[in-house]
Amino acid sequence: MLVDLGPGGGVPGLLIAGWWPTQRLLLQEASTTRAAWLAETVEGLGWIDRVQVDARRAEEAGRDPSRRHAALVVTARAFGKPAVTAECGAPFLRPGGVLVVAEPPDGVGRWPVEGLSLLGLELAWWGAMAPGAHVAVLRAVQACPERYPRRTGVPNRRPLFGGAEGGRRERHP
Repeated sequence: MLVDLGPGGGVPGLLIAGWWPTQRLLLQEASTTRAAWLAETVEGLGWIDRVQVDARRAEEAGRDPSRRHAALVVTARAFGKPAVTAECGAPFLRPGGVLVVAEPPDGVGRWPVEGLSLLGLELAWWGAMAPGAHVAVLRAVQACPERYPRRTGVPNRRPLFGGAEGGRRERHP
């Protein structure tokens, strides 16, 4: 399964569904208005047998046993700060899976080793896919610990790490 976090208007999730017709996809969209539009679009394209739309927050869906550790790939484009994206994406990944995040051209250094390791992740690659199109690929080296994601809204209010954007790291025993 592939999960697209916060697909909004369907990018990249709907594009991937069109290019990869054998893959099951989950479009994880918290906005009920956008989720309704995505569901209508998926139905109109005849993809309801392989593309699901989940209108819950990623923190809630990441704690759902049917979603947890079920994805080989998670994508995120404009989802949130690095710490929020990592904490919300990691619970969906099975060990060996990857979180692929669209990045700004100056985004190097936004993925600290110690922050990612709390979530069972490591930075596998960061670079340009094309001029102006940068990507970070985070690999799940182990299953995300059960304590993550934290309650809805907490990852954004108290990020685990700040990278280039500041923020504070939560203390862990």
